Amino acid sequence: MIRKIVRGLLCGVIVSVAVFGVRTVQAAEKRYQRSVEKYTAPDVVLVNQNGAKVPFKSFLETDKPVMLDFIYGTCTTICPVLSASFVNLQQKLGPDLQKVRLVSISIDPENDTPKVMRDYLKKYRARPGWDFLTGSRADIDQVMRAFAAYIPNKMYHFPLTLIRSPKDGKWIRINGLMSSSELMDEYARVSR
Repeated sequence: MIRKIVRGLLCGVIVSVAVFGVRTVQAAEKRYQRSVEKYTAPDVVLVNQNGAKVPFKSFLETDKPVMLDFIYGTCTTICPVLSASFVNLQQKLGPDLQKVRLVSISIDPENDTPKVMRDYLKKYRARPGWDFLTGSRADIDQVMRAFAAYIPNKMYHFPLTLIRSPKDGKWIRINGLMSSSELMDEYARVSR
């Protein structure tokens, strides 16, 4: 009887070690793919959360890193995760917050009005330096195509973060979700 109990406990320990060992290895693997790309932003005029017109191409051509993602205001899947990453980055940067430009592009311009976008940013307690942009369907489609992010329907969107290096204008393309520390590391690489 005692041997059965001991064997059962040993089996449980072995299974636990195997499972947690595999989880540890999986956790150590990156959940995203990183590549370096060259994109040309289209020369369109978009609208930010305050209703101001934003010349998109020149808005991205700044002397600081730019982080860009594609989201929409009523999303309940990956958009909140991407937005939480931007919030965490803003918090970690603290006084250096103005050293990066965060840009979210609406993939639902028919519904993402400046008020919807402003409320979205308020919900996430976004600080200055994070803009949510929308525009006509044609302009948004042009932006998505320029960054190889085009989707015909917002329900098919995927986690994508783009980081522009101010030094050479190249973009780091991150397909997948990153932890906040991984995002901070990627930011640090382009801001050096």
